[in-house]
Amino acid sequence: MKLRIKGNSIRLRLTKSDVQKLAQTGNVIETTQIGKGKFKYELQTSNQDSLQALLHDDIITVYIPKSFAVNWHENDVVGIDNQVPLSDGNFLYILVEKDFVCLDETVEDQSDNYENPNQVC
Repeated sequence: MKLRIKGNSIRLRLTKSDVQKLAQTGNVIETTQIGKGKFKYELQTSNQDSLQALLHDDIITVYIPKSFAVNWHENDVVGIDNQVPLSDGNFLYILVEKDFVCLDETVEDQSDNYENPNQVC
């Protein structure tokens, strides 16, 4: 699972095995060690109807509707998104999507990514 953050935007991209694990266990978590600390981000199923997010103890948790996640590995739906209102009147945009193979050259391992339906990346 990859995380991209820019401003008030969170984007998670999941490989095939991530999507499968989410359906089976209800949770996918990644950890990045930075110095002596660890930064974690996770995707967890919930009974809510839309994507939500919470930051607590250096962990970003994105909650995805269980009704969406349980069959996601069996369909062609690319992803799900939501605009979450914030207390200051702004919004947090959350996008969770399947990770497609990039069609241009890249050095990262893409063997567990979904086939790219597009002609350009």
